[in-house]
Amino acid sequence: MAGSEAIIVPCPACDALNRLPRSRLGERPRCGQCHEPLFTAHPLILDKERLRRHLDHSDLPLLIDFWAPWCGPCHAMMPEFERAAAALEPEIRLVKVNIDEDPDLAREFRISAVPTIALVRRGRELGRRAGAIAAGELVRWARANAGVAAVQAQPEHR
Repeated sequence: MAGSEAIIVPCPACDALNRLPRSRLGERPRCGQCHEPLFTAHPLILDKERLRRHLDHSDLPLLIDFWAPWCGPCHAMMPEFERAAAALEPEIRLVKVNIDEDPDLAREFRISAVPTIALVRRGRELGRRAGAIAAGELVRWARANAGVAAVQAQPEHR
């Protein structure tokens, strides 16, 4: 059964690798090491080392926003990317990379304009878009290119 397939999800807080059944994605899972939530409904801000860990080990697609602090369209897109994170997690992890702080990543991903959005799973690029994009369109585009459907969140058990 596909829902019981075990996947690896790096923790957004400590980067520990967590193995969990895909069927548990919507149950608000927590990290086995630091006990922080594995999904926060916010984009992660990752440097080169942390991004590499997520790229190399995560079974979830990563939607990466390559941006720069001097870029007006990048700033306009920030709240849209934030809204998209709330809609796409836990099936897709959203990540922000500042190309001024990590120019090697910009070269590695051949970023020639910002903002550029790249959808990647296990090192393979699934799609790319340049320019600012509204949250709803970004969500539809990411799900279509990643081949995933929305995961229903389960109520928290206390």
